Amino acid sequence: MGSIVYTIIIGAVIGILARFFKPGADPMGWILTILLGIAGAYIGSLLYAGGGFIGFIVSIICAVVLLFIYEFIRSKTAKPAA
Repeated sequence: MGSIVYTIIIGAVIGILARFFKPGADPMGWILTILLGIAGAYIGSLLYAGGGFIGFIVSIICAVVLLFIYEFIRSKTAKPAA
């Protein structure tokens, strides 16, 4: 149970930092920020299994990339107002 809470906290931190480093406005909520942060941390741990500070930086970079992908998908599916 403790590892789940730890993962959520680290995911939130990574998600917030990724939103801070990514330019532009992101109209998403905190839950989606945490989920993208967790996904970025997971992908970062797959790319760099060493952990530590470099692993944290890789996780933030992965979360930023996921934010760009999310923004791209959202802009493609957004319908113009009539």
